[in-house]
Amino acid sequence: MAQSNRSAEAVWKGSIKEGNGTLTTSTGVLSGVTYSAGSRFGDEAGTNPEELIAAAHAGCFNMALSGALTRAGHPPEELRTTAKITMKAAEGGGFSITDVALTLRGKVPGMAAEDFVKAAEGAKANCPVSKVLNANITLDAQLA
Repeated sequence: MAQSNRSAEAVWKGSIKEGNGTLTTSTGVLSGVTYSAGSRFGDEAGTNPEELIAAAHAGCFNMALSGALTRAGHPPEELRTTAKITMKAAEGGGFSITDVALTLRGKVPGMAAEDFVKAAEGAKANCPVSKVLNANITLDAQLA
């Protein structure tokens, strides 16, 4: 596959504080999922852009690593990655995603820990979501 096109639609209604919106993906996996300032900066039900970026990054990273491990003759039994996004107020106003911390725990039979970490570092650098993020990305990778 040389190219992949995916899309999502966001609809927002109202002011930034009182308003809310919905997110729908072209596959229908997300359909009318709500988001708001309350779900972004507080405990209100719904999702938020940073949570979705974290999910996308963790998923992309796992797929990139699985591919690399499989090509190296060590298909993984399980890769479990958490991506933690840090967003801070930016100079001049607004906000910026400054850091992404990836925490990986993997089960890869017959693979040495140092080879696993090397493969994970390669996946971190080369997964498409890592490449698009303008943030400091750290990795804590361990075999279980």
